Amino acid sequence: MRVSNTFKQGIRDKRIQFGLWSNLASNYSTEVIAGAGYDWIVIDTEHSPTDLETVLGNLQAIAAYPTAGVVRVPWNDTVTIKRYLDVGAQSLIIPYVQTSDEAAAAVANVRYPPSGVRGVALTTRATRFGRVPDYVRHASDEIAVIVQIENELGLGNLEAIAAVDGVDGLFIGPADLHASLGYPGEIGHPKILSLIDEAVGRITRAGKAAGVFAPVEEHARRWIGMGASIVALGSDIGILARGAEALLIRFRDAKPS
Repeated sequence: MRVSNTFKQGIRDKRIQFGLWSNLASNYSTEVIAGAGYDWIVIDTEHSPTDLETVLGNLQAIAAYPTAGVVRVPWNDTVTIKRYLDVGAQSLIIPYVQTSDEAAAAVANVRYPPSGVRGVALTTRATRFGRVPDYVRHASDEIAVIVQIENELGLGNLEAIAAVDGVDGLFIGPADLHASLGYPGEIGHPKILSLIDEAVGRITRAGKAAGVFAPVEEHARRWIGMGASIVALGSDIGILARGAEALLIRFRDAKPS
C-alpha cells in the first residue's frame, strides 16, 4: 500500500500546478474548496490559528478529492515537522529558509536516520496505521520539500539552496520579500517584482520547481510565463472577504429603480 504523492509527481513531470491557500482553520471550509478542482491546497499553520489536530482534519477532508494537501509549517523545526508528517502530511512548505545549511536541515527533518533526524513511529496515519510495507525505507520518496525564500539573504543564496539534495522546489513569498527589502505592505512594487522575475528564472535554471503566491492575476500570468510551476492563485480568506464585500457593494451602489 504505497501512498503516492500527486503533488510531488507533478513536480517531477514539470507540470504547472495551481493552488489555493487555506487559512480559515476549518476542515469544513477546506472541504468546500477541495472540491473546486485545484491541484493543491495549502493548510497554513504559520499565519493562521490552525493547530496539529486541525491540520489532521483538513488532510482528512482533502483526501476525498483529487487535490493534494500541502502543509506550511510554522518554522523549520524538527519536532513540529515530525508531528505534521506523522498525521499524514506529504508535502511541506518551510518558511524563511535563508541558507543551504537551513535547507539541508529541512531535508533532514523529513528523513529517517541515517540520512535524517525524523523520529520513527510505525503506527501513525502516515503509515496507514502500520499497513504501508517498509514505510520507513521509502517515505522520503513521496515527501515533497518546498523551501520558502523571503528575504535578501535567501535570494543571495538561492542557487546554493536549490543545489541541496532533497529540496524539490523554492517558493517566493512576495509580501515578506517586499517587507524585508523596505516596502512593507506592498505586493506589487516594480523593483521587487523584477527581483521575483529574476528569482523564478534562477530557480528553473537550477532545475528546481519555482513557486510563488500570486493573487494578482497579472502577476500570476507573468510568472507562469517565466517558468513558475507551483502557483498559488489566492486564499480562502481573501475569496470570502473580497467576495462578501463585492456582493454588498453591488447593492449599496445600485440606484433605486
